[in-house]
Amino acid sequence: MKLNLGAAAAKGAFNEGILRKMAELNERPIVFALSNPTSKAECTAEEAYDHTDGRAIFASGSPFPVYEKNRRKFVPGQGNNAYIFPGIALATIAANIHHISEDVFLLAAQVLNTNISRI
Repeated sequence: MKLNLGAAAAKGAFNEGILRKMAELNERPIVFALSNPTSKAECTAEEAYDHTDGRAIFASGSPFPVYEKNRRKFVPGQGNNAYIFPGIALATIAANIHHISEDVFLLAAQVLNTNISRI
């Protein structure tokens, strides 16, 4: 399973091509567009659901509205402040890291991916 974890504040970083590729590789692609505010999120909940045929597990850093399509209701999750960043902060403190590199975020995503795969 491939996990997209966004913390770049780069709107559109998870574009249609990336989201479709995730859906091709994963039955339930996990998309965490964590940047705040919503105007800087890597993708919208609507884009994540549309480009993965409604199969994405989506969480964002800011709230997105409920999305309805083809009589299905999608309720976007919110994940950064309550779940993701406290864990990253704790790991940073425990490991005495002064700079969180891209490698650290990628390792965290891989570990999260491994643990989610077991559920």
